[in-house]
Amino acid sequence: MGRLLRDEGGYSRDRDDPGGETRFGISQREYPDVDIASLTREEAAKIYYRDWWMRYGYSDLPGPIGAKLFDLAVNIGPEHAARCLQRALRACGRALTEDGMLGPQTRKAAAAANQMALIAALRSEAAAYYRALAAGKHGPGADGDQRFLEGWLNRAYE
Repeated sequence: MGRLLRDEGGYSRDRDDPGGETRFGISQREYPDVDIASLTREEAAKIYYRDWWMRYGYSDLPGPIGAKLFDLAVNIGPEHAARCLQRALRACGRALTEDGMLGPQTRKAAAAANQMALIAALRSEAAAYYRALAAGKHGPGADGDQRFLEGWLNRAYE
């Protein structure tokens, strides 16, 4: 959780950020009833634990895989993060459908995979996602995302 809060940073009011006002990655758009400007680190950690870690079951994955997927999901969304994991699993020789769901088959494949190979493949898939995002291939508004690429790649390879 500490790395996630560090990566998400402190307070921001970037007019190019579609989330609007943010603190520790918690956005006004997603949490309109939260006073973002005065949000504490502890409050942000509780939100992430409740709304991300527990909701999506990242603790059910092998330790480093769960932690990496959690970090990715917060940044790119749970469906895109699950697709990155599924592509990484396929790169590690696991046959499964890329559906963007962290279901029983994906969890089972992740538990059975070589963990060192899987974390390397997951980092690679995350970097590929970020490169495509910066190139404008993941939807509207992506054209201006090139300026974030270096930070995203650092995050992908952590």
